[in-house]
Amino acid sequence: QVQLVESGGGSVQAGGSLKLSCAVSGRTFSRYVMGWFRQAPGKEREFVAAIRWSGGSLYYQDSVKGRFTISRDNAKNTVYLQMNSLKPEDTAVYYCAVKSESSGSYSFTSPYDYWGQGTQVTVSS
Repeated sequence: QVQLVESGGGSVQAGGSLKLSCAVSGRTFSRYVMGWFRQAPGKEREFVAAIRWSGGSLYYQDSVKGRFTISRDNAKNTVYLQMNSLKPEDTAVYYCAVKSESSGSYSFTSPYDYWGQGTQVTVSS
């Protein structure tokens, strides 16, 4: 059973920073992708960033490029999302998720098999 546990959410003012963590436990796929998504009230869950665990290729939504950085720590089986220059429109519940490399696009929610419980990020103006 795969478990993903997010942490690091909170409330900050615009321009501030937060770092989210997602610890992965259990047996995952031999080759997989970790993704971060977010969901604001009344909106669809949307892609934020993703990383291939082997090779480390990185992918970002255009609106977070240059502000957010996804990274991983292989030894800790943890993926991070460093968020800088936060804006009120970044306010959402942030989720991490995992999928096999071969199971479809990294930017869609449906290919992801396992999800964390989510962590709230609130950015005030």
